[in-house]
Amino acid sequence: MKKTLFALTVAASLGLAACSNPGDEVVVSTNVGDITQEEFYNTVKDIAGDQLLQQVVIEKILNDKYKVTDEEVAEELKGVKEQYGEGYEAALAESKLTEDTLKTNIRFSLLQQKAVADVEVTDEEIQHYYDQASKELNARHILVEDEALAKELVKKLKAGEDFAKLAKENSTDTGSAEKGGDLGWFTVGTMVPEFNDAAYALEKNEISEPVKTDYGYHIIQVLDTRDVKDYGTLEDKKEEITEAIKATKGDWDTKMAQLLKEAKIEVKDADLKGAFSGYLSEDKSEKKSDK
Repeated sequence: MKKTLFALTVAASLGLAACSNPGDEVVVSTNVGDITQEEFYNTVKDIAGDQLLQQVVIEKILNDKYKVTDEEVAEELKGVKEQYGEGYEAALAESKLTEDTLKTNIRFSLLQQKAVADVEVTDEEIQHYYDQASKELNARHILVEDEALAKELVKKLKAGEDFAKLAKENSTDTGSAEKGGDLGWFTVGTMVPEFNDAAYALEKNEISEPVKTDYGYHIIQVLDTRDVKDYGTLEDKKEEITEAIKATKGDWDTKMAQLLKEAKIEVKDADLKGAFSGYLSEDKSEKKSDK
């Protein structure tokens, strides 16, 4: 679950892009059989093909439309290092990133910022984001594919059944399920927006109703909160927060729909034909204007 947009971009580059011409070449050899490029590609495609393809294509389009200099990346990286201080190397290791992959992620983030530079952000939105981002949550969740099951689990939890036990028995997020659904501490930008908004709206120990995301249906419980150490004042963070909001507002979808249509995308793989339907549907602009 702890996947930022950065992490998804890297996953896309390493996933579908690396296997763009799958064949019989062996990726992994074991004493119980080999894994070929084609097998690996098909597995990646089955697990998250649509999402990864979106990331690869979007990055390619943005690179064509906008320019990010090495100097801009270096300046942003400098800010990241200053933010983490002595904990920078540990943060890289925990995220399973090298500095080169972090630079790639920073470049994509800057491309995204330039694409939505004309999006309006209100003072109220900035204040709301600051109020959330200045706090960290310690939460756990149960993820299931079926909404009916999610509702049933909510009833059981509110009746007093053990959260950790139900998470281990039902959650499809295997990484957290084995820990009773525990997600540890996180802040804004760590989780997908729907999950983030629902979690920050909860009181301590409150059980959420099912929250729908691209992953399925989540049942969330916030166990504790704490202030982010040395987060800074609203004035200090205003520019950074403004760019973060621009990158996540619905206007980003509208902007990408426009760029994707201009790119005249034709998906050749039949299994991935629907990857861009959410962006390219005829009523996309109407849906956005209604919000």
